Amino acid sequence: MIEILKRISEIGKDQILLRKLRGDPMANRTLVQKALEEAQKAIQQLFGKIKDIKDKAEKSEQMVKEITRDIKQLDHAKRHLTTSITTLNHLHMLAGGVDSLEAMTRRRQYGEVANLLQGVMNVLEHFHKYMGIPQIRQLSERVKAAQMELGQQILADFEEAFPSQGTKRPGGPSNVLRDACLVANILDPKIKQEIIKKFIKQHLSEYLVLFQENQDVAWLDKIDRRYAWVKRQLVDYEEKYGRMFPREWYMTERIAVEFCHVTRAELAKIMRARAKEIEVKLLLFAIQRTTNFEGFLAKRFSGCTLTDGTLKKLESPPPSTNPFLEDESAPEMEELAIEKGELDQPKKPKVPDNPFHGIVSKCFEPHLYVYIESQDKNLGELIDRFVADFKAQGPPKPNTDEGGAVLPSCADLFVYYKKCMVQCSQLSTGEPMIALTTIFQKYLREYAWKILSGNLPKTTTSSGGLTISSLLKEKEGSEVAKFTLEELCLICSILSTAEYCWATTQQLEEKLKEKVDVSLTERINLTGEMDTFSTVISSSIQLLVQDLDAACDPALTAMSKMQWQNVEHVGDQSPYVTSVILHIKQNVPIIRDNLASTRKYFTQFCIKFANSFIPKFITHLFKCKPISMVGAEQLLLDTHSLKMVLLDLPSIGSQVVRKAPASYTKIVVKGMTRAEMILKVVMAPHEPLVVFVDNYIKLLTDCNTETFQKILDMKGLKRSEQSNMLELLRQRLPTPPSGADGSSSLSLMAPTPEQESSRIRKLEKLIKKRL
Repeated sequence: MIEILKRISEIGKDQILLRKLRGDPMANRTLVQKALEEAQKAIQQLFGKIKDIKDKAEKSEQMVKEITRDIKQLDHAKRHLTTSITTLNHLHMLAGGVDSLEAMTRRRQYGEVANLLQGVMNVLEHFHKYMGIPQIRQLSERVKAAQMELGQQILADFEEAFPSQGTKRPGGPSNVLRDACLVANILDPKIKQEIIKKFIKQHLSEYLVLFQENQDVAWLDKIDRRYAWVKRQLVDYEEKYGRMFPREWYMTERIAVEFCHVTRAELAKIMRARAKEIEVKLLLFAIQRTTNFEGFLAKRFSGCTLTDGTLKKLESPPPSTNPFLEDESAPEMEELAIEKGELDQPKKPKVPDNPFHGIVSKCFEPHLYVYIESQDKNLGELIDRFVADFKAQGPPKPNTDEGGAVLPSCADLFVYYKKCMVQCSQLSTGEPMIALTTIFQKYLREYAWKILSGNLPKTTTSSGGLTISSLLKEKEGSEVAKFTLEELCLICSILSTAEYCWATTQQLEEKLKEKVDVSLTERINLTGEMDTFSTVISSSIQLLVQDLDAACDPALTAMSKMQWQNVEHVGDQSPYVTSVILHIKQNVPIIRDNLASTRKYFTQFCIKFANSFIPKFITHLFKCKPISMVGAEQLLLDTHSLKMVLLDLPSIGSQVVRKAPASYTKIVVKGMTRAEMILKVVMAPHEPLVVFVDNYIKLLTDCNTETFQKILDMKGLKRSEQSNMLELLRQRLPTPPSGADGSSSLSLMAPTPEQESSRIRKLEKLIKKRL
């Protein structure tokens, strides 16, 4: 190849030389001819050498294939030879192992059998694909027969060592049995289960005799003896047989678990037979001792055997997504929170740390109706005691410094509820909790009816007549039937108590849902009881409003009966205004101070009073007829004074001035402004008619013919004059649908400045000067 390349290079040089000799045509032609021949000759040589190389490559490839084929044959031969040797070795080991296994089984050499049997079974696994060979199948059947013989022989040895009838063999555990347990670990799991079952049954046979149903110690009052007996047996087992069984069998725990199942069945049977003898104290005593024992088991054992075989692990609630956790290790703090009205906040239900919870105590659940009935009776007696105490002690004493007090009986009720709920949840989280919830609902309603609603003061009406002169002399307070100071404080206290009960009942519902099984949470609903307390709150607020409203009624009556057409000049506020303000200053500070802990309900009281008083004031305002111009000015001044007092109502008489709530201010401004606008319309001259009607439409946004006619009556106009004005009003009132006509009528509603009455402007200046 190198020579070919050199030749090609020489040809290239000759070509360069040919270019230089182009000047000589003859020489040039000769050189070209020579160079062409040499190039053709070189190309032929190149093709020949390439062909030789290709032939040699094909021969080399054929040689490699032959070598590879030989190597593969050798590899297969080696693999087959190795497999044959290994199989022969395994066969030798299997044959010898089976012979040794049968011999050791007859001699009960369980220690050697445990090691040999596992090896034989491992070797036998290599011969699964050779089971078609008679000799291999025969060895496999001999191994199975040896296993069956071992199982029967070990069970017989245990039966001999621990007979089902009679007493246990004295002395410590046998080494033969200890090695037999190691063999049982390798054999069919049924052998191990049978050994465990027979041993535990024999170990608990004495218990079934000692605590038979007809024995005195079998009853609930001596339930401690059952648990003391099993504790002694567990200690005895550890001392005598602890090393005989493998540790991974957890025999101590299995004995305890089987004892629990037997005890639960025995207790259930004896309680069914003697159900009439079960009392609450006895039942709670037995449950307490049982739960203590279950706690002892949880500290001693892991509970790993509860999922083994037929022993079913108790179900635990699913994990919750509620992020609020609670420490249940502080019951004192919980009761203190209840007394303060802060029942436990929603918490995340924890998976019980005790896997043995309910393994025995579940048998008491069918008899918890005794506990529920007892709590029903106790709560009934508690409510009766609350009623008697209230009658004996009377209403709470007035205390305007610290605010209205919550009745102590409600805190006692919820503390008792808390105690019952925790106790019942420890006994059961199923149907008994639903039954207890029903009892809670019953006595929440009774508390609301007997303690709260039943003690609200009754409203009375004044039977004596009331003269205008008495009002003008500001002696009307002695003539009006009002609640006393003690009664006002009682209403506020009942309102605060109902608010406390409403909030605590809501928290109680959440707590009950956490304690009960997840499948039963939808059956817990205390909304009806919360509505009952809400009704008490509304009734209390309504009583307070009615009392203050009724106290103001004589003053409003006096206002409507005054001869307003005879008023000659505008002076200070009228006596009826002073009377209204006096009643407000007497009642509102007491109510505010006694509702200091429930500020939102004081705001509701203010709003309801404004919604009641203002419409009543406007109604009495329409009764003031006929009215002169000066009388209207005096009424407008009185109206403005009442408006200022009402705006200041939430903080009247208080050293700490707070801004009134916006919702309340809006109601007062809207209502009293309407009263002022009515008086302004009354003060306006009724001629020309168009201007008067337009002024009425402008000042009163809710204008209608009925209100307009009342205003005309206040002005003292005759019916003939009123008919023209009413007809004009109907023409100028905007039509309900919006459109071109509505826009044109709205344009008539905007009076010019010249249409304003001069007397209205004078009155406004007078009011500003007075303020």
